[in-house]
Amino acid sequence: MADAQGAGGKDDRVVIKKYANRRLYNTASSSYVTLEHLSDMVKQGVDFVVYDAKTNEDITRTVLTQIIFEEESREGQNLLPIQFLRQLIGFYGNSMQAFLPSYLELSLATFAEQQERMRTQLSALGHHSAYDETIRQNLAMFDRAMKMFSPFNFVRPDEPAAKPAEPAAPAADDALSDLKKKMDEMQAQIAKLASKS
Repeated sequence: MADAQGAGGKDDRVVIKKYANRRLYNTASSSYVTLEHLSDMVKQGVDFVVYDAKTNEDITRTVLTQIIFEEESREGQNLLPIQFLRQLIGFYGNSMQAFLPSYLELSLATFAEQQERMRTQLSALGHHSAYDETIRQNLAMFDRAMKMFSPFNFVRPDEPAAKPAEPAAPAADDALSDLKKKMDEMQAQIAKLASKS
């Protein structure tokens, strides 16, 4: 169906059709695929778009969310912390909702770029423990950054209870400045570790 190909706007994207029986059809390979196949395609960097076969509606976001749900359901595959999921849900309808998607995209892109750079440098030198420590630090920094935008007061079970939140919340500009500062600190830490190697 040519209209579905054109709707994607990019000729290099693989078009997947989802039928009423929930079957997914890869139009490039002319074969039925599963969510696991689509997950593998994402990991291989294959760009695809999913259309509802009946309405021709773009349902890529829904299918990608289903893939995440499937991955999170597997034993030992939990990537998203419970508190992160709670915070994410809290942003729906929140005044910061429009800002969050671009923030998450930028954060994850930066994180992936830095990890790839570190992996390349440390693999060449055979240092895996420093790489693991960098990942731990980056995840902790990402967690702290997410808390800056939390729509509700969060206390970890192992932390003492905080005082009630002040009525005045920091402005979005202050939060952006703090985030930029944290990201600069993270990049400085990675550069420092790389120079020691």
